[in-house]
Amino acid sequence: MKLTAKFVPLLIAVISACGLAASPQIFIRTNQVGYTSNDSKLALAFSDTALPHDFTLLDKNNSVILHAAATPIAGTWGKFSHFSQLDFTSVKSPGTYSLQFAWARSLAITISANPYSPLPDQLLEFMREQQCGFNPWLEIHCHQLDGRTAYGPRPPGTPIDVTGGWHDAGDMLKYLMTSEDATANMLLAYELAPDKTIFPDHFNALGQPKPDGLPDILDEAKWGLDWMLKMHPSAGELYHQVADDRDHAGWRLPQNDQADYSWGKGGARVVYCADGKPQGLGKYQSQSNGMANIAGIYSAAMALGFEIFKDNPEQKDFAGRCLQAAKEVYEIGRAHEGVQQGNSYGAPYRYGPTIWAGDMEWGAAELFRATGEAHYLKDAKRYALLANDESWMGKEQTAHYQYFPFANFGHYRLYDLVDKNFQKQLADYYRTGIERCIHAGENNPFHIGIPFIWCSNNLAVALVTQCSLYKRMTGDTRYDNFAAEQRDWLLGRNPWGNTMFTEIGQVFPRDVHLMTVQLLHRSVRGGLVDGPVHDHIFHSLKGVFIRTPDPLADFQGAAVYHDDYHDYSSNEPTLDGTASAILMFTQCD
Repeated sequence: MKLTAKFVPLLIAVISACGLAASPQIFIRTNQVGYTSNDSKLALAFSDTALPHDFTLLDKNNSVILHAAATPIAGTWGKFSHFSQLDFTSVKSPGTYSLQFAWARSLAITISANPYSPLPDQLLEFMREQQCGFNPWLEIHCHQLDGRTAYGPRPPGTPIDVTGGWHDAGDMLKYLMTSEDATANMLLAYELAPDKTIFPDHFNALGQPKPDGLPDILDEAKWGLDWMLKMHPSAGELYHQVADDRDHAGWRLPQNDQADYSWGKGGARVVYCADGKPQGLGKYQSQSNGMANIAGIYSAAMALGFEIFKDNPEQKDFAGRCLQAAKEVYEIGRAHEGVQQGNSYGAPYRYGPTIWAGDMEWGAAELFRATGEAHYLKDAKRYALLANDESWMGKEQTAHYQYFPFANFGHYRLYDLVDKNFQKQLADYYRTGIERCIHAGENNPFHIGIPFIWCSNNLAVALVTQCSLYKRMTGDTRYDNFAAEQRDWLLGRNPWGNTMFTEIGQVFPRDVHLMTVQLLHRSVRGGLVDGPVHDHIFHSLKGVFIRTPDPLADFQGAAVYHDDYHDYSSNEPTLDGTASAILMFTQCD
């Protein structure tokens, strides 16, 4: 007799009552946040033995909604060699469901009009937790002596006010490179949203829970713009980093920082001026050879700030300052093509970008939108051709942040400003990168097309966003399923069954590498953690280890992920990754 799906829960109960084990184990991984009616809905099941041929989707009353064939997926992951895709895309009715696959049952599955709409606002909670100068999550002031200069036109150790901004990740350093990208991503998310009412106003300019008449996403973006203006105090100056790895001075809260940068414990911190040359005050030197990367994104963020705030009577002067800064810093980039990398002091780890043309393309495109001046459009087209399709996409290994930012938004922002032939070139750049990732995804049963390097989740966010923007540019829907698989990887459709955002979904990172969380035993919602890395990367990094036994040991394979605060390579929330995910979720439909 064929066992029909409606009897499976009863059979499981009988087996349990008799004290018999349901074996072998089958694991079902789904998007834990939910699906829209029109979404691709592709769950994945896996086991170390052969899997059944069909599956069932049940509603909350255990009524059968769909009974369909499972699709075997080739590949292995760790000890697992049997995988099946459970496709329930045809189910469009809003509701709460679950998948039944033999004796295994999934977590609850939601289908609704837009399950992603609350996420940008929820991710802003982590952004506010990272604020420096004034931190609303802690209700404290910190780092009020930032900072004293190194390099640049001022005598070494000259005091300069660069208070504000954000702590970069689990540390308390502040980088222009990641902060300007975070700012630009939030501004672009607002700019591209057809319905601005999706952005609520619950917080004020400081991040305190008091409405102020401005959407919270713009309050947070303006927090970034205000700090960026301080990092550019005059037409010829651009500072790019506050503090260095001397920050690694033990676990403490920001207001209790005792790091010593030669001006006493808890005193002023060094502020590095960009000069387009190798820098480093300690053992290690960067390989900087220009300033165009940081100048391009800076000018893009500032030009976007001008466009968004110019019609607000209360922000008119601020908008004018943004546009002036955009123009000045853009010229710094034009005069110093190349990259300004991050600086380290006593450890070899630093942000090491090697690309810059796409950054200048984005800056030029936004400046053309803001001013209508033809020379910016001419520049943007030249930089677009230089940038081409160069990126991390399709590569197995890269240096840390070598191809940052991880998606080239210059191509998208230039697209509707050029003729059809040039549009085709820009779209082809995006398509080529996506195709490389599809090919890479054939190497694992989850079809994940990213290299499992440090901050792999940031790459997944960039890939999903590039797919979404390509679709907006061309109307081509061929990558919808692939993009959904990358998005759902971040939301629980992965070997470990965790979403990659703190307090998002049903099973999420809890033991993250974040000092505030660990010291206060208080969680924060919305932080995107670094994500899985190759095992050899995990073992190569200094100071990384985990408690044993590893509760996720059974699911480690081509990459490893540990929900353990000792593992800063896979479980540390990042500023730029979280802000990029805000943009990604505004593009989900």
